Amino acid sequence: MDEAERQGEELQRAIAARIRSLRLARNWSLDKLAQVTGLSKGYLSQIENCEKNPPVNTLTKIAFGLGADVLSLITGEEKRKDRPKFSLVRPGDRRKILDRDLPAEYTYESVNFRKPDRTMDAYIVTVGPEFPPEPFVHGGQELAFALEGRQEFVYDGQKTVLEPGDCIYFDSDQPHFSKSLGAGPARILVVFSNPRKGEEVS
Repeated sequence: MDEAERQGEELQRAIAARIRSLRLARNWSLDKLAQVTGLSKGYLSQIENCEKNPPVNTLTKIAFGLGADVLSLITGEEKRKDRPKFSLVRPGDRRKILDRDLPAEYTYESVNFRKPDRTMDAYIVTVGPEFPPEPFVHGGQELAFALEGRQEFVYDGQKTVLEPGDCIYFDSDQPHFSKSLGAGPARILVVFSNPRKGEEVS
C-alpha cells in the first residue's frame, strides 16, 4: 500500500466515525438516517463500517440530513459558532476535496465553505476525460454552470454536450455524470441544494 492509499483509508475511517458520532448524538437509528437522507440502511451501514467510500455528493446528502457541514464532515474541522452575514473565498483559499474512487482528474473545490449556516454547497468541479466508475445519484436538486472546456453530460441515460456558458438545473435523484471532450479537462460550477441546513428533524 502506498502513502496515498494509506491516507485515503485513514480519511475514509475518519469520515465514517464522524457520521456515526453525529447520528448517535441525535439518538438516531440507521433507519432514521436512511429515512432522512433517502439512502438505504444497508448502504449507510456499509459507509459507517468503511465498506463503502461515498462520493462527495453522497457525503453532502448525509451532512444535509444530519444538519452538519459537509466540509467539517470531511476534514474534521469545527465549523464556526458565529453566523456571518457575508463571507469571501478567494481563488487561493478554496478547499480542495479529492475522492480516490473518482478518476484522478476529477476534483472538487469548495467556494463557499466559510458561511456556516449556508443553504447551498458550491464547488468548482474539474472534469477529466473519463466518466466516473459509477453515476451520481442523490436527493435534492443541482445546478451546473459550464465554465471552461466542452463536456458530455449524461442525465438518466440522455446525453447533452455542454459548452462554456451553458447552465443546467435538475433533480439529482436520477443517475448523472460527465466527462470532458477535447484535449484538456472541463471545469464547471456545481451548486447542491441544502434544504435541511439549520432544521431539526423529529
